[in-house]
Amino acid sequence: METLYKTHQYLVEHINLPLRRKLMDEINWDNRLIGIKGSRGVGKTSTLIQYAKEKFSSHDKRCLYINLNNFYFTVKTIKDFANEFQMKGGEVLLIDQVFKYSDWASELAYCFDNFPHLKIIFAGSSVLRLKDEFSPLAGKVVSYNLRGFSFREFLELQSGCEFEAYSLEDILKNHKEIAHEISSQIRPLAYLEDYYHHGFYPFYLEKHNFSENLLKTMNMMLEVDVLSINQIELSYLPKLRKLLYILSTMSPCPVNISQLSVDIETSRATVMNYLKYLKDARLINLLYREEDDFPKKPALVYLQNPNLLYATRMVNVGEQSLRETFFYNQVSKDNRVNAGIKNTQFLVEGKYHFNIGDRIYGKFNPDAYYAIDGIESGENKVIPLWLFGFLY
Repeated sequence: METLYKTHQYLVEHINLPLRRKLMDEINWDNRLIGIKGSRGVGKTSTLIQYAKEKFSSHDKRCLYINLNNFYFTVKTIKDFANEFQMKGGEVLLIDQVFKYSDWASELAYCFDNFPHLKIIFAGSSVLRLKDEFSPLAGKVVSYNLRGFSFREFLELQSGCEFEAYSLEDILKNHKEIAHEISSQIRPLAYLEDYYHHGFYPFYLEKHNFSENLLKTMNMMLEVDVLSINQIELSYLPKLRKLLYILSTMSPCPVNISQLSVDIETSRATVMNYLKYLKDARLINLLYREEDDFPKKPALVYLQNPNLLYATRMVNVGEQSLRETFFYNQVSKDNRVNAGIKNTQFLVEGKYHFNIGDRIYGKFNPDAYYAIDGIESGENKVIPLWLFGFLY
């Protein structure tokens, strides 16, 4: 255990935290079992270390970060380790890469039931089903989702300024004043294209080729988050990769399940399952009509964020695809987004109709809001598209 304490100390003392994530203030840290889910590359490990850095000194042995990638946990059970840790005065155990341990959910449930003075905070893939009624953790764990950087967070990193996050209702009612306040400090449109290309994933800050890193991350999502966690044979990986590529070249696109089943040589039912797996891994978004949901066919398929469009397409990325993908990605964090009705593209929270574009095409629809690219400020129901990147 002493070696693990030394690793913990090193990580806390050397972690580079250029930005404090908003999720840090949304989590109720008083809960005894907390799960932080998220796709690869969004900063789950950094969030665990950030908690340790804020709440304890690096030498304080009441808190310990462990990674279940460590070969030590091939012979040491989580519950035995947790028991030893709390017997030595440990209070908070931070566990990374939980899915690398086969019976992690049952053992965390055991720790929750038997070690009432021990708090466990763990991080894992977005694919994990923590609240499933059949999960040993049902009713015990409180889970949160960590996303990639919002446009607001990206701007803070690029400019050094601090900006408030707003609710959707705030933006709809007060967008002119909010946009004016932000624009008095920075020119947001000067940064939007960079955000589309590389701003969602925190590893853009590393001194490496971002596109290559993102491709590696996407392949790891497929191989581990989709195949391994869902216990799918590795031989099916080429079909999943081909499906993702086909979707990326057309996104946003209506879904022809029959044609996709022909293209990747599998059944219609399997295609539907694959779509769900890709969505759970945060590689795609499925846009449904308000009255529909999985396992029905979605109305449209989008890639999960604009960065993925650049990583997968070998041709120029369409500006309208970027706009719609950006809007869907940013708005869907805390709001229900469905396919639009009444000649609109999106329906949000069942009551707000949105059209997305670089200008208003055709007759103005008084029942809709317009998220318009290329403008710094709007008027009435015309709102700058970039401002929807300030929802978190």
